[in-house]
Amino acid sequence: MVKFLIVRLSSIGDIVLTTPVVRNLKQQVKDAEIHYLTKPQYVSILENNPNITKVHSYKPEDSEFLTKLRDEFFDYVIDLHKNIRTHFLKNKLGIFAFSFDKLNWEKWIMVNFKTNKLPTIHIVDRYMQSLHLFDVTNDQKGLDYFIPISDEINLLSLPHNLPYGYIAIAIGAQHFTKRIPNEKLVEICNQLQTPVILLGGEEDIENAQIIEAQVTAINVYNACGEYNLNQSASIVRQAKVVITGDTGLMHIAAAFKKRIVSVWGNTIPEFGMYPYLADNNSIIIEEKELACRPCSKIGFKKCPKKHFKCMQNINSKRIAEFSNLLAMKAF
Repeated sequence: MVKFLIVRLSSIGDIVLTTPVVRNLKQQVKDAEIHYLTKPQYVSILENNPNITKVHSYKPEDSEFLTKLRDEFFDYVIDLHKNIRTHFLKNKLGIFAFSFDKLNWEKWIMVNFKTNKLPTIHIVDRYMQSLHLFDVTNDQKGLDYFIPISDEINLLSLPHNLPYGYIAIAIGAQHFTKRIPNEKLVEICNQLQTPVILLGGEEDIENAQIIEAQVTAINVYNACGEYNLNQSASIVRQAKVVITGDTGLMHIAAAFKKRIVSVWGNTIPEFGMYPYLADNNSIIIEEKELACRPCSKIGFKKCPKKHFKCMQNINSKRIAEFSNLLAMKAF
């Protein structure tokens, strides 16, 4: 038996993007046993993955944390986070470790000088490069997301005519500059021909209420804060189309091979985290000619230039037209 510890501490989308590493290691390395280390709030993303033997919670404040990991007697660590915390962890464990190229220098040049030195390679394939000594190759099956039966949403439980088909819109984002503005979402919804479910956490409820109140053309169901992550994933899996910013739900939608309309604000697909092997009809919407974009490799609480043109200049009619077309194809 060969025991691997895969490390990715956060966050939702980044963890989902590591699932090809998990699957390919398990299926291609003889007698591989895969363990995964992440923060406690993300354990539910992984605990139903049949390729993972055990998910460990990252609790450095727990005096027994390192001892418990050492007692597993791992053979290798695959570090897919690669920061100060995981560097400290690897030193303490003293296990032979592999990592990947984060391209921090190339991203810094792109953000600060708008000079593109980034390789045309998705982060999934960069993750996979960390496995080259094990002769593991990418099976090209995309991302994984496993929903427990208890969290599957029965469409007949949804209100209005939603059981007959809907478009899911992820309205939240970890950073404001990745979030589609309320007024844009209202414009989009008022041009859609299919009912809409708004998805997000409790922090998105107020914005969802504003959107719901202003949409007059179709039925809108505010599901923000109503479902846990796995249940939201079930809603995404059963949607005709998913409209989303650069968010975790975008990557979950890609795992289900959904038709995705991804709307990009301050970040850019060239960073290598666009929807991975989603439905071929998926489309990326972005304001490519904006001189200040990208302004960050992650995001900000507000637009540094105070105009937020990367989102404000987005053509809502174009998003709605593509979404309507993709929803019709989904029949």
